[in-house]
Amino acid sequence: MPTVKDIYLFLEQIAPKSMKMDFDNVGFLAGFSERDVSRILIALDITDDVISEAIEKRAELIVSHHPLFFELKSVTDSDRTGRKVVRLLSSGVSAVCMHTNLDAAAGGVNDRLAEAVGLENIGLLSADGITPGGHEYGIGRTGELSSATTMNEFLPFLKKALNSNGLRYHDAGIPVRRVAVVGGSGGGELSRAISCKCDTFITADIKYDTFLAAREEGINLIDADHFCTENLVCGALKSWLTEKYENLHIEISSRHGQTARFF
Repeated sequence: MPTVKDIYLFLEQIAPKSMKMDFDNVGFLAGFSERDVSRILIALDITDDVISEAIEKRAELIVSHHPLFFELKSVTDSDRTGRKVVRLLSSGVSAVCMHTNLDAAAGGVNDRLAEAVGLENIGLLSADGITPGGHEYGIGRTGELSSATTMNEFLPFLKKALNSNGLRYHDAGIPVRRVAVVGGSGGGELSRAISCKCDTFITADIKYDTFLAAREEGINLIDADHFCTENLVCGALKSWLTEKYENLHIEISSRHGQTARFF
């Protein structure tokens, strides 16, 4: 039976910590390195509900995308983050978190998003570094649809593909064909999407000024929600872990979902 450390080291091979962005905090963030693991719960975030689910399902490990914490100066039950850490440890549950390294990794967040969007000829939106194996890596992706479509046709397709309850968008009045994607908060990459001659950019958490810029630059812009553009990677994590550890019970959280609602 693998230990928490074994599973962490396996995931580190897929998305090395060296690929993370400078601000980030990833890796084995809480728990018991030598504890045997029979059950794993996968979730985009380690929320209170996810912790409850892990405890009820007797999972020894939660593997999440978003970090349990970024900066931690104390661990007490007097604040929200501290309460989560205390509860995890007191329940014998460990946490491994893979964030911007998993955004950039081959087969990770942005490759899954590009595939869900239906893109072909997928490439990097920008190269941010070189892997230990000598390959370029980066956060976003570009690609092309098999045929051009209108925003009126593309929006309902995208909403269904990402299981989103709503999309915010700017329709530039041009067909959707060459598309850039950045899972999560990627509004700052609009200029790169434009420089790659994309007619459409899909990301999340888009600010007002970015919508203004898209209108002035004449590019389609879609905010498809942070959760919905990244949660796709949970399926990838489950596939990798299931293939490596056939005898483990591995589930994706059934309680965590899109937080924002549209009236």
